[in-house]
Amino acid sequence: MLDQFAQGILELEKNGNNTAMVQRLLRLAHTLKGAARVVRQSTIAERAHAIEDTLAPFRDCADAIARENIDAILGHLDEIGSQIVSLVPEEDQQSADLGKSAAEGNAVNAATNGATVAAPDVTRVIRADIADMDAVLDGVSETQARFNALRRSTDAIEQIGHLADLLRAQVTPHASAERSRTVSGSSNQALALAEELRRKVGSLAGDITTIIGQADRELRQLHDAAEGLRLVEVDTVLSALRRTERDCARALSKQVTFEAGGGEIRLDADVLGVIQGALIQIVRNAVAHGIESESQRLTDGKPAVGRIAVGVSRRGSKIRFECRDDGRGIDLEAVRKVACERGLLSAIANDLSAEELVRVLLRGGVSTSAAVTDISGRGVGLDVVREALERLGGDVTVHIDPGRGTTFELVIPRSVTSIPALIVEAERGDDAIAIPLDSIRKILRLAAGEIAGVAAGASIVYEQKAIPFVPLAAALNGRRWPAGRAWTAIVIAGADGVAAIGVARVVGTARTVVRPLPSRLRASPIAVGASLDGEGNPQLILDPEGLVSTAHGVWAAEADIAPAKRPVLVVDDSLTTRMLEKSILESAGYDVDVASSGEEGLDIIRRKPFALILCDVEMPGIDGFTFVERIRADTALRDIPAILVTSRSAPEDRQRGRDVGAHGYIVKSEFNQAELLTMIRPMVG
Repeated sequence: MLDQFAQGILELEKNGNNTAMVQRLLRLAHTLKGAARVVRQSTIAERAHAIEDTLAPFRDCADAIARENIDAILGHLDEIGSQIVSLVPEEDQQSADLGKSAAEGNAVNAATNGATVAAPDVTRVIRADIADMDAVLDGVSETQARFNALRRSTDAIEQIGHLADLLRAQVTPHASAERSRTVSGSSNQALALAEELRRKVGSLAGDITTIIGQADRELRQLHDAAEGLRLVEVDTVLSALRRTERDCARALSKQVTFEAGGGEIRLDADVLGVIQGALIQIVRNAVAHGIESESQRLTDGKPAVGRIAVGVSRRGSKIRFECRDDGRGIDLEAVRKVACERGLLSAIANDLSAEELVRVLLRGGVSTSAAVTDISGRGVGLDVVREALERLGGDVTVHIDPGRGTTFELVIPRSVTSIPALIVEAERGDDAIAIPLDSIRKILRLAAGEIAGVAAGASIVYEQKAIPFVPLAAALNGRRWPAGRAWTAIVIAGADGVAAIGVARVVGTARTVVRPLPSRLRASPIAVGASLDGEGNPQLILDPEGLVSTAHGVWAAEADIAPAKRPVLVVDDSLTTRMLEKSILESAGYDVDVASSGEEGLDIIRRKPFALILCDVEMPGIDGFTFVERIRADTALRDIPAILVTSRSAPEDRQRGRDVGAHGYIVKSEFNQAELLTMIRPMVG
């Protein structure tokens, strides 16, 4: 509740009054007050009541809550947090470490707060061991798989039901005949037994189906609950960072805005507990050392309000935390001077690079602050970052842009995480494969003619640019694929750009828990982990970065097979058309020049030899027909193949193109990059 309260108050401060939020916070305060009174914690109840008094005047009005009121509420929350920590028995302090962090405004997860003591009974809430949680999850997954096998056995029961129906049908004629003779015999008894058998089998099938369905639902709920205990949303850490920034800025009389992204990613609670301390220190340093005073920023031509942004993203098998500020940047000369004064560097320090000085700063013991305060000055700071990354087996990189800001990039291995994913099949009937949903930009249905090339290094047009296309089966297994086939293409973004990945079928979306593959298991380098679906079947989780890199790598390899940089000239007064044609031709391995008019095109072609010309028809000045006529009249240029690319599709226009000597005529509304490349390939040799 304290974590929710802190988030809500900071949102009010950032975005102004929101009556719905105020009412929600009032409900939280009222609930907290009542709960505190139940367990005889009058001090907490009084603080909650004071919060109600502060918020009440803003329940139904649009006036912004004054800063002093925000400060007062946050002060009450801090005091309540301290009271909660004081309730933890001494022997339970270790179990309640996250609870203490929450009270200090550095919560990892409100659900992991420490134990509370209510006289006369003691209620203890402790964090479950990660290994134990993994054992629970594995057990649930195994049980789900066994239930799925049991579900398949219901088919056998249905077959028994059919046999009972057949038996009843066989017995019925004999029973009817005996009844017609008014003789009661064995046939009537057999009919009764057959009907009883049919009824029992039907009842058994219904009961088993119901029980399996109920058990399956309960197992899914248990699995989700266990995952919730195992994994925590990164947003809980971002909330703590937002509060850290706010408090530091207030203490130093600085104006700072805080931005965050990627909070929906879920990671191990233990991992977040470690990385949280590092991020808090980076944010504190950004406010204390990076962001300048308002007057200094205005003097430097910057906005009066500084900016700190923290983003979290996935990068293959890693998780990336980035913290950026737009302050003055780390003063490396000051670092060098202080380090030398404290004996951490020798006289040769003048030869150290910026990266080496940053490593000195990360070792600790260096502070460029002129005075010791609650926030800075003791030289204990970035060594916390280094130590946290060492514990997690990660890396820290610092990028300094003097006068414009500093960026810290923390990259840690991903052990277990929960992600929304798109489930696809590489080929019909293949095992399902998951691709992280946040990397997917679009899903396209491609006709065969929309894919240029017949080898693994084909391309498609996406947002007016040619991007590589590779089927998922080819990316996984390296096998080639037949031309002339339609595909469903998943457009994926990665560090190397954008690529289209062909799949046979899109199954749907699901939230899946990614577990790393065992080190001894040999798998495709683009597979970063695995999971189990709802029926206990294994699923590979693919790395978007690896998929994009693979597609670009294949594309580059195939480009080497294309004509060795044959020069082509594109003449068109439309910038969009010029850039589209240039992108397609360059992706196929051609060296492309562009001209925005017929006059410019003639000037270029007289200064440089070309193997082919693509020319628009409707251009101001010299149009395309006249342009081709002129190069055919020039003995030095007459043998260069020329293709007219135009929006004019009338038969007389096509005939005029042939008359002036064009080697091809392409209508823009019917443009197909595969046909274009097929047409020009024999022309350029």
